[in-house]
Amino acid sequence: MNWYDAEYKKKLTTPQKAVERIKNGATIIHGVTLTEPPALLTAIAERARAGDLKKIKIYSFNPSMHAEKSYFSVDLCDCIETYSWFISKTARNQATVGLCQYIPSYLHQVPKFIQENMTVDVTVTTVSPMDRAGFFSLGLANPFTSIAARQSKMFIVEVNKNMPRVFGDSFVHISEVEAIVENHVPLLDIPLPEPKPEDEIIGKKMAELISDGAVLQLGIGTLPNAICPYLTEHRDLGIHSELLGPGMIDLIKKGVITGRRKSLHPRKHVFSVCYGRSDEFDFIDDNPSMECHPSSYVMNPAVIAQNDNMVAINSIIEVDLTGQCNAEYLGGFQYSGTGGQLDFVRGAYAARGGKSIMSFYSTAKKGEISRVVPRLAEGTSITTPRMDVQYLATEYGIVNLKQKSVRERALALISIAHPNFRDSLLREAENMLLL
Repeated sequence: MNWYDAEYKKKLTTPQKAVERIKNGATIIHGVTLTEPPALLTAIAERARAGDLKKIKIYSFNPSMHAEKSYFSVDLCDCIETYSWFISKTARNQATVGLCQYIPSYLHQVPKFIQENMTVDVTVTTVSPMDRAGFFSLGLANPFTSIAARQSKMFIVEVNKNMPRVFGDSFVHISEVEAIVENHVPLLDIPLPEPKPEDEIIGKKMAELISDGAVLQLGIGTLPNAICPYLTEHRDLGIHSELLGPGMIDLIKKGVITGRRKSLHPRKHVFSVCYGRSDEFDFIDDNPSMECHPSSYVMNPAVIAQNDNMVAINSIIEVDLTGQCNAEYLGGFQYSGTGGQLDFVRGAYAARGGKSIMSFYSTAKKGEISRVVPRLAEGTSITTPRMDVQYLATEYGIVNLKQKSVRERALALISIAHPNFRDSLLREAENMLLL
C-alpha cells in the first residue's frame, strides 16, 4: 500500500463522525449545485436538529436539492444562518421572509472575498475518486470551492464514483483533506426546460450574429441555450463560460465546438459550473479538453476580454426604455442574482470582435405584461447598467444600443416590444421626454 492509499484509509470515516469536528459558531462553505455533498449536509443538519450544533453560518451559491433537504429546513433557522451569493428556487422562499440572506456580488469577486474577508472554518464538497497520484477532482463545479478549501481550517470531502474527473484548476490533494466519506449516489439530472415557440425565432436571430471561430458564453435559462440548435452549420466555435450545459456539449460531440481558433486556451472548453444529465457527465469524465476553473479566472472581465470574437449570451427579466436591465428582481423580491452576467457583458464587449447579447421574451404572464417597461420599479436591482448593454433580442428582433442616444434607445427598444404594448410605450417615452 502506497502513502496515498494509507492516508485515504486513515481519513475515511462516516458522515456523522466527520462532522463531529465542526464546532459551534463555525462558518461553513459547501460545494455548488451538482457538487453539493448530500451525506455531509444531512449529517450537519442532524447535529443541529439534535441541539448539538448551534450558531453556525452556511454559505452557498444557487443552493439546490441537497441543501433544501438538509440544512434549509425551517426548523433549523434558529441554529443555522444561511447565506447565498445567488438565490435559487430553494433559497427563494426563505429569502423573501429574511431567513436566507442574499449577498449581492459579482461572481468573479467571490473568491477574493473568501480569501481576504472571511474566516472559513469548514469547507465540504463532493469530489471524484482519488487518482493514483493522490488527487481528487472537484468535478462539475468549482466557482470558489478550491479557494474555500485552501482558505478553511478544515476540508472534508464526500467521494462519489459518479462525479466526473475534470481537469483544470480543479484538483485537491489528499494531504489537504481532513476527513473523507464515501457516498456513491446518482448525481442530480438537470435537463433544460421544454422550449417555447419563441425560442426558435430568437435562437435563429442570435445565431446570425455569431461568426465561425467565435467563443461562447451561455448564461442560465432556456433562452441563452435556445441558440445551440441553430449553430450546427458553424465551424470551430469555442467555449469560455460560467456554465457548461447540454446544448454546448451536444455541439462539442457534433464537432461544431472545437476551440481550435481560440486565442486563449485553444482546444480547451473552459467553464466554472456544469449541469446536465448522466450521459453528458460521462462525456466530460477524464476528458482532457474540459477545464474547470474558479470564477476569479473564468469570470474575470480582463480574462474574458482575451478571447477574440467572444460572444456572451444572457437572459434578463425586463429592460426599461433607457436600456437598464433587470435579471434578478421580480415582484418586489430577490428572484435570482447577478452571477456572472455583468462580468461577461463587460468582458465580451472589451474583447477584439466581441459581442454581448441579452435575450428575453417580449411579454410575461401569457402576454399580459410587457417586459419592455418605461421605468424599472422602485427598489428593483439593475443587473446590467444601460452603459454596458449592447445587443437586446426578443422574438420581434435584435437591436444594438451601443452609442445610441436616449431617443434612439427608446425607439429601438419599443421596436422589439410586443406590438400590443408599443403605443403605450411610445406615450410613456414622450412623457419621460425621451422623444
